[in-house]
Amino acid sequence: MKALAVAAGIVFWTLVLGVAWLAFFPASESGEAVAILQIEPATAPGAGGAPATAAQSPDAAEAQSPEESGEPAAEATAPPDATPPSAPAEQAAKQNTDFPPGFAPTDPSAPQAPVAEPGPGQMAPTPQAAPGESAPPAAPEQQQGAAPAAEEPAAAEPAAQPEEKQAALENGAAPPAGAAKPASPPLPAPSESETGSVTLPEAPVAELVEESQYGPLPKVASDGRRPVEVYARPSKYASVSGTAGPARVAVLVVGLGLPDSPPGDVLKGLPPPVSIAYGAYGRSLQDAVTRARANGHEVLLQVPLEPEDYPKVDPGPHTLLTTLPPEENMKRLQWLMSRYTGYVGITNQMGAKFEATQDSLAPVLEEVKSRGLLFVDDGSTPASTAGQIATTIGLDYSVASVQIDVGPQTGDVAKQLAKLEAAAKERGAAIAVVKAKPATIKQLAEWASKLEGKGIVLVPVSAVVRSQRQS
Repeated sequence: MKALAVAAGIVFWTLVLGVAWLAFFPASESGEAVAILQIEPATAPGAGGAPATAAQSPDAAEAQSPEESGEPAAEATAPPDATPPSAPAEQAAKQNTDFPPGFAPTDPSAPQAPVAEPGPGQMAPTPQAAPGESAPPAAPEQQQGAAPAAEEPAAAEPAAQPEEKQAALENGAAPPAGAAKPASPPLPAPSESETGSVTLPEAPVAELVEESQYGPLPKVASDGRRPVEVYARPSKYASVSGTAGPARVAVLVVGLGLPDSPPGDVLKGLPPPVSIAYGAYGRSLQDAVTRARANGHEVLLQVPLEPEDYPKVDPGPHTLLTTLPPEENMKRLQWLMSRYTGYVGITNQMGAKFEATQDSLAPVLEEVKSRGLLFVDDGSTPASTAGQIATTIGLDYSVASVQIDVGPQTGDVAKQLAKLEAAAKERGAAIAVVKAKPATIKQLAEWASKLEGKGIVLVPVSAVVRSQRQS
């Protein structure tokens, strides 16, 4: 009995001393407030719920601290509905903030544990209220049980508008699969007036260039675009065939890019639809071609072909000859084609004998077609086989109806231009080849300014060639 009383006394005084210790020493050794930790269960990956963080109750914010109540301090695993006292930011900075995952001080100024973003099929975490505030209402889709935003399909890349697709097809570009690639610059739409200002794409277009031992050569792009389409001056009459629509005339100025060519300003005053042909022997040819295209003129390459009285009359080095094998003529042709870029096709310089020899001309025209170019016969050789070959291989081809000042004899320019008008009214479209002479060019510009009043439209050469292909 005495031993039992002693044991009870020991227990009693132990409890009394413990309560007294807690009453007089409630804080840490430094005298600072004890940080209360709250357990925040982490959400496992793929779980459907958000991290369970209870909203703080306004009533709990008014609860007394342990010092005021005299009760023992709460343990680290305090229930989530109890709101611990907040320590100032300066005090929280002094405490150890390297807490394990799932633990965080309830002090809003202290670092919080990271919250995982909702994965596929998960609902977004419900926003938690700050101490002393009520919990914000859930989003409408969460209240109504709608599917979370994470399950919605990702926004697709904006689809091309119908007018953009049509413009791509008209420019010869194949519609890209999936996201649109940047590609080469689209062709501008034809202006209401064929003589209006049109900016042609800069040349060369990388996808239309093949590097060779001689220099850059034209080629068909991997998506099917051809130089004849990309480098051409746009015209709304390119798709008009036969005699449909107004009468159309095209003018090709030749004789530039040669040793005896007139200066480049000879073209000043010409309407933009007039096409220009440059040879391969002049200096700064690419600069001249770039200037012409900047002024709206499409460009052709003038290739020297063997005349009847060769070598007495010599068009120049690299002339294609009937006495050479096709392989050698092909080397010469590629050298000529590499002198500059940005042209829509080829036209002949002389060539009465070469054009009359089908075995020599056929490989040349096949090469022209394979590189996506057109061919314009200047019409100076009645025995030319170019038309027959072009029909057989499907080459974009046309022949000039009128030659103005291209031979040694200077004819009446006005009569030749009148002949061009008559041919256009009869056939729907006609081409004239004009030698680049200052007086002739001046007369040509004056004549072109009066065409509209006659119901005749001036178009680029490529528009006539492409319209005849459809007739």
